[in-house]
Amino acid sequence: MRAIIETLRNAWKIADLRRRILVTILLLLVFRIGSAIPVPGLNPDALKELVSGASIFNFANIIGGGALERATIFALGISPYITASIIMNLLAVAIPKLEQLAKEGEEGKKIMAQYTRYGTVVLAFLQATGFYFGLRGRGVVMSTGVFSFIVITLTFTAGTAFLMWLGEQITEYGIGNGISLIIFAGILSQGPAAYSALMAQRSAIGTGIMLYVGIAAIVLVFLAIVAAVVWVQEAERRIPVQYAKRVVGRKMYGGQSTHIPIKVNMAGVIPIIFASSFVMLPPTIVGFFWANSTHPVAVFFRDFPEKTWVSILNGILIMFFTFFYTFIQFNPIELANNLKKNGGFIPGIRPGKPTSDYIFKVVNRITWFSAVFIAAIQLFPSLLGTLTKIQGVWIAGSSIMIMVGVALETVKQIESQMIMRHYKGFLE
Repeated sequence: MRAIIETLRNAWKIADLRRRILVTILLLLVFRIGSAIPVPGLNPDALKELVSGASIFNFANIIGGGALERATIFALGISPYITASIIMNLLAVAIPKLEQLAKEGEEGKKIMAQYTRYGTVVLAFLQATGFYFGLRGRGVVMSTGVFSFIVITLTFTAGTAFLMWLGEQITEYGIGNGISLIIFAGILSQGPAAYSALMAQRSAIGTGIMLYVGIAAIVLVFLAIVAAVVWVQEAERRIPVQYAKRVVGRKMYGGQSTHIPIKVNMAGVIPIIFASSFVMLPPTIVGFFWANSTHPVAVFFRDFPEKTWVSILNGILIMFFTFFYTFIQFNPIELANNLKKNGGFIPGIRPGKPTSDYIFKVVNRITWFSAVFIAAIQLFPSLLGTLTKIQGVWIAGSSIMIMVGVALETVKQIESQMIMRHYKGFLE
């Protein structure tokens, strides 16, 4: 602990690093201030009641730091940007022109980033329009004229666009990935609300000494989940690689041994976002357009997220999207070809197709573990709530994975800054 405090003290002495830390804190403070500015024409009390009673809004409300339930300008959060980024990554695989653009270095990345910005604005406006029409019949929208539609939808859209810009400024002038830090700050800000929700259900935990034992057990479970997530996030499978010796002129090249590091969890929290979107899409559409319908189909889909077997469906979808996203961004054939071109080979495996088959087999095995782990982490809170009868406890698996991932990434960036300036780092 003393080493970490000493390292932070040394980091604060570096003018550039101190400036970056202050810029990051200041911009995150702007995000939290914006999360308290209400949108004109909306009834915050009615929206809070709607959000608290509908699980389809929980994930968006958590990563937005409670901005949705307060009907603020950042109510849509950064979700449209995440969706646009995912769509662009998928299109870069499916469309050769975009794939070529993504491989053109910094200039290509700038053009892809610009496309992502345009997609974010379009998706934010479409989502804001859906919110307006869905909330209009529920007492949330106080006036239903054209002017009200323009003000509310454009305010929501502008809020998301500003958050996107804010994240880019943090990335460029602060420390860490700006978008990730905004999500991190939003989730972290829900801590007091989670504590209040836990204290409000003390009777479900126990009385007297059992109350403290129950709270201690919840804290220990939370710490165990964090430790497991850190372990999986940092875990990697190292495939040994040997490079053949080559004589060029009078010099000999190659002959060294190295390894290919393959992360166990290459997909991150993307499978959870994909699966949640698929599960919540039918009740969201029904809730927006047939909120008061008594038709059996409308009632079935409106109550869809509350059914027990939906948790199993969600877990299966998470596992499917873990494989889907992993093999979209990782190409064993391309890796095997690159090894062959550079004179590298895996000991005991022939170059070419046998190498790609071996790498595919390794990735497939560790992805199975990653898929089961992510599904278990995501479903564990709901299982715990069912067993203990405690609802709304803030230990959502997706939230923990996001927070741990962002924290590790930020620490590594600070570590790299310290190493460049010849200071001892966090990872000593």
